[in-house]
Amino acid sequence: MRILKKIFFAIFAIALIFSLAVSLFVNFYPSFGGEPSAQDQELYKKIAFFKEGKFYNPEPTQMGFSFSNIQKLIKEYSRDDVQRAPKVPPTVHQIDSINIANYSDTLPRITWFGHSAFLLEVGTKKILLDPMLGESPAPHPLLGTKRFYEQLPIAIEKLPKIDAVVFSHDHYDHLDYESVLKLKEKTAAFLVPLGVDAHLEAWGVEHGKIKSLNWWDSTDVANIKFICTPARHFSGRGILNRESTLWASWILKIDGYKFYFSGDGGYGQHFKEIGSKYGPFDFAMMECGQYNEMWADIHMMPEETVQASLDLDAKLAMPIHWGAFTLALHSWTDPIERFSKKARDVQLPFIAPEIGEVVYLNTYPQVNAWWKKN
Repeated sequence: MRILKKIFFAIFAIALIFSLAVSLFVNFYPSFGGEPSAQDQELYKKIAFFKEGKFYNPEPTQMGFSFSNIQKLIKEYSRDDVQRAPKVPPTVHQIDSINIANYSDTLPRITWFGHSAFLLEVGTKKILLDPMLGESPAPHPLLGTKRFYEQLPIAIEKLPKIDAVVFSHDHYDHLDYESVLKLKEKTAAFLVPLGVDAHLEAWGVEHGKIKSLNWWDSTDVANIKFICTPARHFSGRGILNRESTLWASWILKIDGYKFYFSGDGGYGQHFKEIGSKYGPFDFAMMECGQYNEMWADIHMMPEETVQASLDLDAKLAMPIHWGAFTLALHSWTDPIERFSKKARDVQLPFIAPEIGEVVYLNTYPQVNAWWKKN
């Protein structure tokens, strides 16, 4: 009997210590960010799609997992015939900090860092989109999958002054704590959906640098018009704060050009609405990766990505949200292969540059299927 009591107390003590460690980690580790203030939440209550402390998708959206879905997930995960990461790291083109600093041509150029991270340059204006430039999309590198390649096209420290950084939502593969720390002193303005400003302020970004927008709100920074537009997704960085901040897509109007950045999200009627209000777009960066039929409402299948590009009236599209991390069970090349096939079928112009390859908007390269080498 005494032995059983000792075993019970030992198990209880271990469980208690573990629970305490998790609680301390979640509450005090800085990468989890901040929480919207009570004052902000009072303002959010006036929003039609905010209820009981949470934002929600106006279009019915399923995000839960049934027991049968969990069984399917385990079965898919155990398959060994799916190449979820490249065998050889993909080629990463290096870009020069002086060249970026001195660029002043009115012709837009775009540089993809992999996943959803971009550098957009028009004239002297420089904008970063979802610059998740860290090692792993997780609260701590040991808790997540590693990036497919170690060296970025350019180290954050070498980037010149940035006019604006845009974030689509607060998930770890889009909003990275370490990246923000390195960017906050060299960035003039941060554009975020409602509530995401709490994370930035918790990380020391000056309040005056942050512009927090609701869907359909717009603001001007450095003669660039930023319009926050709907997406069909969700948010959350901790265990208990899911949907406490808003998620969004973005429109950027710069020197007569219109760009669309999808952020994350499932297919929905918002694409046609955005296209009707603001299209056509010169260039659309469209989520295409980390999908599964079990969460099809919050991440588009590649064929839906093509349709969304058509709905937006995009003159040129690019599939993003792939090529850097394994966050789903499909092969790492499945997104681009399926997107390419469908885009060609419907004659949607698209590009698929290598990571770090500089693309000029009117002289974009032919798709060379670089991923097949890996």
